[in-house]
Amino acid sequence: MSTVLRSVKTTCEMIKIEHTLFALPFAFLGAFLAARGLPRLEQALWITVAMVGARSAAMAFNRLADERYDAANPRTAQRALPAGLVSRSFVIGFTIVAAALLLLAAAMLNPLALWLSPVALASVLLYSYAKRFTSLSHVALGWCLAMAPAGAWVAVRGALDGVAVLLALCVLLWTAGFDILYACQDYDFDRKHPELHSLPKRLGIARAMLVARGLHAAMFVGLVALVAVTGLGWLALVGVAATGALLMHQHRLVSPTDLSRLDAAFFTTNAFVSVILFLTLGIDAAFLSR
Repeated sequence: MSTVLRSVKTTCEMIKIEHTLFALPFAFLGAFLAARGLPRLEQALWITVAMVGARSAAMAFNRLADERYDAANPRTAQRALPAGLVSRSFVIGFTIVAAALLLLAAAMLNPLALWLSPVALASVLLYSYAKRFTSLSHVALGWCLAMAPAGAWVAVRGALDGVAVLLALCVLLWTAGFDILYACQDYDFDRKHPELHSLPKRLGIARAMLVARGLHAAMFVGLVALVAVTGLGWLALVGVAATGALLMHQHRLVSPTDLSRLDAAFFTTNAFVSVILFLTLGIDAAFLSR
């Protein structure tokens, strides 16, 4: 039993399960906006289970798919799989269990959530191979995270509408932008492997960073539009303004010639973005603009 628990702990560390924080607040924001208040407790519970299951399956499968590249890349060579700290068979089993959690949670929510859950599962798993085929893999990752608020909306309302699509689009733009920045650190490694693609490799780091800025500017415009169409008030506007400031700060932390502060730009700033938007727009929707 201790060996199993140790493998679970190692796998959770490998997939950085705490970074579910990036997407979970957006799922809750989608639920709050869909309910125009607080979702039911059981809905919130199963949305959480679905999010943890989906992200855990996605990240574990990604580590399986990228094991060969992780072993060859000095930045990732010490990850658990290439370092031999956990077996492939255990990670495969972990992935299956996590995927089953997503499907179970969808079944407990409503029929549409269940019908759409295979689409969500296929998206988060197949993303692992996107970099083999297209330099727009960053958009594919954006699509995966965008399903968090859209899926939560479906969980609460049993349907999708334009507001849900707009919120999902904001998440897609935000994710694609920060993933382009994150990919800059693998520019040299990707250039040595013709089968791998990324926007920094295709355009160069400087131009890729400009694209990332454009995507984040579009996300900010989308958030302003979201506040307008939902009739949210002053607290939501404060959250949007704070998000804009954080995104500007993120881009000031890095430059084409200095990526040393990329971890601060990627992890800390992005965690704040998702939490701030949930707290401001979610509270506004649930308590102030009803």
